Formats: sequence, C-alpha cells, structure tokens
Amino acid sequence: MRKFMLAIVAIATLSLTACKNEALEKVDQSKKEIAEDRDSKEQSFPVMEFEEKEFDFGTVDEGEVVEHTFVFTNTGDAPLIVSNATASCGCTVPTWTKEAVAPGDNGEMLVKFNTSGKQNQQMAQVRITGNTASGKETLRIKAFVNPKNNNAGSPVK
Repeated sequence: MRKFMLAIVAIATLSLTACKNEALEKVDQSKKEIAEDRDSKEQSFPVMEFEEKEFDFGTVDEGEVVEHTFVFTNTGDAPLIVSNATASCGCTVPTWTKEAVAPGDNGEMLVKFNTSGKQNQQMAQVRITGNTASGKETLRIKAFVNPKNNNAGSPVK
C-alpha cells in the first residue's frame, strides 16, 4: 500500500511540473517582449524639494494664530501633484498649491498653527501625499507657547 501511495505522489508531482512547463511555453512571445521593454524603462517621478522642512515660530502667546509658508520646487522630470496634506493635530491646518507643479517650478504649503488651548513647547507634523517616488513627505513646525495669564487683575489675598 505504501508503494502504491508513493507512486501516486510521484505521478502527481510529474504531471504538475509538466503542466507548468507547458503553460510557460504557451506565453505569447510578443507580449513577453512588450512587458520586458516596459519593465526595463525607468519611470520618471517628480521630486518635491523644500527650501526648509522644519520651522520654529519661536515664543508666541497662547491664543495667537501663526502661519508659515513652506516653498518647494519640483526638481524631477514629471509634473508634481499634491493630493493631500494632513496635520498631526487639529490645531494645525495646511493649504497647498492645488494645480500640478511643472518640473522646475515652485509650489507652496501654507501651515497655520492655532495656539488656543496650547501651552509650553509644541510640535506638529504635516504629512504630504503626492505622486513622488516615495509618495509621502513630512514637514514640522514648533513653537513655545506662553500661557495666558488668567489671574491678571485679580486682587491678591
């Protein structure tokens, strides 16, 4: 019985191997050449190069809304499209150049930071999604927020 099972396994293995080889031979040679040609070409991507990737607002007072414009250049070989930008917290709002940025041209990412309810050292990130090779870029802002003086004008006891 063992010999019989071993023989069946051997026959099944040979038939599966034969099917695989037969299927490979049936691939249309012209389609294979087209795929190889396509895969051998380097794809051009835009490159989002920033003048700066981090900005420090310094010391600001709680309640202020501060903003900074990050300027970027498309140093790649294809038009750059920023599809989305999200901040790590609701206190930070990015807006950006919506149209495609041609190779060699500049675009902007305006980042507004609302310090209401924030105190001391603050840091936020803006994650950018675009059609670059990596698909993602990150900007950072930071500030030291002086708390509001809620006791101003209160009599001293």
